Amino acid sequence: MSNNEGSGLSVDASRDGQTSRREVVIASAPARIATSATARPISRVSLNVNGAVREIELDARATLLDALREHLHLTGTKKGCDHGQCGACTVHINGRRVNSCLTLAVMHDGDTITTIEGLGTPDALHPMQAAFVEHDGYQCGYCTSGQIMSAVALLKEPCGPSDADVKELMSGNICRCGAYPNIVAAIQQVRKSD
Repeated sequence: MSNNEGSGLSVDASRDGQTSRREVVIASAPARIATSATARPISRVSLNVNGAVREIELDARATLLDALREHLHLTGTKKGCDHGQCGACTVHINGRRVNSCLTLAVMHDGDTITTIEGLGTPDALHPMQAAFVEHDGYQCGYCTSGQIMSAVALLKEPCGPSDADVKELMSGNICRCGAYPNIVAAIQQVRKSD
């Protein structure tokens, strides 16, 4: 055994008394990883969230979802899969629906962001929120904010008149409870009243 100076790591010299280069790289890798993990790049970001400009300092690698939940304490936007596959984190950025777990907060400096908290209030629900309540378009409620945000965005997107058309445009939002017929009914009610 030989000691790797400065890192406190032991290197195995079992190959005919010679230390291989590979063994040294592997032995020193944890020290490099630990060092780089402690240096976090901090960025200042200005976000217009639900009509209010909010300035925050955060890790430059933070997703918009984490910025909303952890820094601005807007917990209506949910963290489901954290891979952009479930839609629970859907928000509107400059009027378009986006999975907030897939985009970095620093990419949206100065952008207008709407979360479920900015859509309506308990006393003045957005028509889509009211339709979800009327049609029982939720069960456990975890996906509901993302479903509603996608449904509101769908109202401004080209979409055919059938339930199948609505299902296709809502396919990025998963409801693990299976409330899909009720969700489609709520969306169709709002679409027909517009």
